[in-house]
Amino acid sequence: MEQRASLITVGVDDPEAAASFYEALGWRRADSPDGVIAFDLIGQTLGLYPLAALADEIGVDVSTLGRGAMTLSHNCRTKEEVADVLNKARDAGAEVLKPASDVFWGGHHGYFRAPDGTIWEVAFNPFSNLREDGAFRWNGY
Repeated sequence: MEQRASLITVGVDDPEAAASFYEALGWRRADSPDGVIAFDLIGQTLGLYPLAALADEIGVDVSTLGRGAMTLSHNCRTKEEVADVLNKARDAGAEVLKPASDVFWGGHHGYFRAPDGTIWEVAFNPFSNLREDGAFRWNGY
């Protein structure tokens, strides 16, 4: 297996409401006729799928999926951009859980919870500069 996550599927109660939030952030939907609302990212796709349908597809009770202890991260090009993204998320309906702040190791980050419950980190890592097209690599390019 190659080191790649191609599709990030988030099980949500209301895919249209969740999609409206991401569209308010400026994201555009990809064509997807199969019940998944997809947003193409740089190198991956974020898919929004009905939580009950996801549980059914996996073959587990919906209660076993719960809300996983994970975050999705959006890395920024500058420290200042972190607060801008958090403000945009708040204006689109997110709850800011942690405002933009410096991190002991030299970075700068904050967290928000999207209306669908997904928790996002917004970060600037001076040791992992983004590629010109926005691609991220742990130790930079």
